Amino acid sequence: MNQLLPLIDRLVRAHSLSEEEYETLITERNEQAASLLRQEAVRLRKAVYGNAVFTRGLIELSNYCRNDCLYCGIRRSNAHADRYRLTPEEILACCREGYELGFRTFVLQGGEDAWFNDERLCGLLRQIKEQYPDCAITLSLGERSRESYQRLFDAGADRYLLRHETADKAHYEKLHPPELSFDNRMECLRNLREIGYQVGCGFMVGSPFQTPAALAKDLKFIETFRPEMCGIGPFIPQKDTPFGQHAGGSVELTCYLLSILRIIQPNLLLPATTALGTLDPQGREKGILSGANVVMPNLSPVSVRKKYQLYDNKICTGEESAQCRGCLAQRMDAIGYELVIDRGDPKSN
Repeated sequence: MNQLLPLIDRLVRAHSLSEEEYETLITERNEQAASLLRQEAVRLRKAVYGNAVFTRGLIELSNYCRNDCLYCGIRRSNAHADRYRLTPEEILACCREGYELGFRTFVLQGGEDAWFNDERLCGLLRQIKEQYPDCAITLSLGERSRESYQRLFDAGADRYLLRHETADKAHYEKLHPPELSFDNRMECLRNLREIGYQVGCGFMVGSPFQTPAALAKDLKFIETFRPEMCGIGPFIPQKDTPFGQHAGGSVELTCYLLSILRIIQPNLLLPATTALGTLDPQGREKGILSGANVVMPNLSPVSVRKKYQLYDNKICTGEESAQCRGCLAQRMDAIGYELVIDRGDPKSN
């Protein structure tokens, strides 16, 4: 622990370390270091956001995807995936229910499905904005052209989530087929930033071939890119993928990294993800107590929730659902936090 104390102290003061120092924080971690980082993360998060936990209503539009990422359950070559695609009317119905439940941000997420072209998406965005002008719209629909991102922004999208998955190019190439490019993923993130979106990125914790050095690159990337939001969660294998038998990530390391990310950027919007809740019944609470401040309950129709199977055993009924917002509020209240009705825009430090 002695060698970590100066690093933690410098991180808290400067919000920055070298890649090598981040790697040391990861490889030499222990419960004393985790406890100290948690305390600092919570202190900084409360200084910016108080006890507020923001909710996003997640709508999973489609599990069709043109890509063949080796870790993903909705990859195009997974013949076992039970495919679906929501209609615009179904999506608007989800928004209507979500608004009545108190959600003021809708997250439209899906595979890279060509049916959702710019024309259809722009029409949908305009309708949502017309009906719910006080709501934010977040898109999470993968890699698109700069022109497409611009059109969607002009039609009303406020935020875009595009996980970079790993900031290590060699690692990226081990997780993706040759037609997907690390450089293009990074270019997409830069385009989103330049257009004016609030940008979210993120990475898996414990993905195949991941090293502490690769995770250190992720931390340094977040430090320098400074996204508005960063989504991280433990890797959970999906049985019908090439990595179906691979060991998964851990709640412990994910929460440790959440604390570090909060200290790097105190105003970051950090979700306690469904993957955390899948691995541990108290996973989301542990995420919040480590510095996270966002939860994303599912607003998708119950009939399709099990079909959006990025990984195995995803929780898709019960308290992670938007309809049980009251249950989630009680769980947050039990650990001293308040689920708020708010767009949850990022604040300045």
